Amino acid sequence: MPGIAVRHAARHVHEMFSEQVLCDRDRLAIGEARGHLGQSLYLREIEGREEGAPPPVDLAAEKKNGDFIRSLIESGRIDIVHDVSDGGLLIAIAEMAMASGLGAVVAMNDASLPMLFGEDQGRYVIAASEDAAALVVADAKKANVDAVIIGTVGGSDLVLPKGERIAVAKLRAAHEDWFPKFMGDGLAL
Repeated sequence: MPGIAVRHAARHVHEMFSEQVLCDRDRLAIGEARGHLGQSLYLREIEGREEGAPPPVDLAAEKKNGDFIRSLIESGRIDIVHDVSDGGLLIAIAEMAMASGLGAVVAMNDASLPMLFGEDQGRYVIAASEDAAALVVADAKKANVDAVIIGTVGGSDLVLPKGERIAVAKLRAAHEDWFPKFMGDGLAL
């Protein structure tokens, strides 16, 4: 089910991350945070380890969360959604920031590595206006879906929970420039 929601939203990808769409929005996390780091990109790329069990798959929770996200999209209440299964919450937020060119302030009570980089299944980041965000949280509670406001969109920097900041332009350059630099070293595929 999550793939359906993301594919449906992706029909409007040229609109999803434009400045007009993203400005003045709260970011919300949908789905239960468990902080599973086993077999994650964080463990492999940062720690140099490939260990632990991957996050357990709960098909009922996947369906419930996916149906909730899809209902928000179909009703026009949200048009921006990103899953956290490939790198975790912070990577999803960074990818959204790079796509839009807009920064974000990430404000979470638990900013531990597992919460920031855990690849929990059935978990999404969405963006909604302040008023809509409060309604999404209330509706999620009625639907027995975890939802929490995790920050706001704005500025030109990605600001982490402990105050560290990095310019979105610097993130984008690092993300987009590595391959041309790699190929420029005379290496061919």
